[in-house]
Amino acid sequence: TNSELGRTGIKVSRCCLGTMTWGSQNTEAEAHAQMDYALERGVNFWDTAEMYSSPPTPETQGNTERHIGSWLQKTGKRDQIVLASKVAGRGSAFGGLTWLRSDGSSTRHTRAQIDEAVENSLKRLNTDYLDLYQLHWPDRAVRVFGGQTYKDYEQDFETFGDILEALDAHVKKGTLRAIGVSNEFPWGVMRFLAESETRGLPRIASIQNAYHLANRTFEYGLAEIAMREQVGLLAYSPLAQGALTGK
Repeated sequence: TNSELGRTGIKVSRCCLGTMTWGSQNTEAEAHAQMDYALERGVNFWDTAEMYSSPPTPETQGNTERHIGSWLQKTGKRDQIVLASKVAGRGSAFGGLTWLRSDGSSTRHTRAQIDEAVENSLKRLNTDYLDLYQLHWPDRAVRVFGGQTYKDYEQDFETFGDILEALDAHVKKGTLRAIGVSNEFPWGVMRFLAESETRGLPRIASIQNAYHLANRTFEYGLAEIAMREQVGLLAYSPLAQGALTGK
């Protein structure tokens, strides 16, 4: 069965195909086989990121999107899938991720970097639009990827309005259909929603956060926002990276 992605009108399968191992732990042929298998079974929603393959290295960066792009070129089935990707957040979370940007900058959510990231992802994916484009983690120096406590941080971050304006330029061009966040916190989600409401900027459709039996933090503050604001949860790592399967 299909569900609506936020308030976008875009219908997506209940399961989403994650792709981050393609190009490091999986070959291109294996990636293509997984895409064929998923689509045959009605999984039409696929998620990737500019940073993948994971774990991030300069040698494997972009491989995942390239493997999806070669599949799209081979099959011509772009119109049958809902394709999501992500722009890297504040690079200090990963030692800078300087190889993602042509000028060697540490990754941030500036307009110039968002423009570069969108264009590069579209090229690698062999498509002229993305159905969902997500901020992989915040531009703020918050503790992401498992950090469950709040610690005050330097207040130098791109404003929520500036980030939405940068994304809006691509929505207006038709290269992005909808936008979302990932590894985000309740305050960040509400600030994005407030900016979009008061300034007529694109509204975030989804929150892609870790959610599984060993990590229930989504329920503390984000679940109420998800329900009341129709900003859907894309639960990543539902099996706690395999730990819940008894691996």
